[in-house]
Amino acid sequence: MAAISPLSEAERSAALQDLPQWTYDKDNKGIARSFAFGNFVEAFGFMSSVALLAEKADHHPEWSNVYNRVEILLTTHDAGGLSERDIALAKQIDALI
Repeated sequence: MAAISPLSEAERSAALQDLPQWTYDKDNKGIARSFAFGNFVEAFGFMSSVALLAEKADHHPEWSNVYNRVEILLTTHDAGGLSERDIALAKQIDALI
């Protein structure tokens, strides 16, 4: 399998233009987004849908859930930061909303 490369600063900026609700998390070298739902069941259902996407892509988010809120961080540890894999998964996640 080919090595996964991190995005350059210019590539990251361009990619985030297509993902306006995601923000770059400098400390974690990834992108983050918060989601709010009507209740826990809706939040959990969303997480289940994301889990299926992530498993299919073999790329798993760092996330947390408290009642109706879901926090997601996408970073590629093998690349040492943000990669095209994170951007692709973020776009798939956004398509669920």
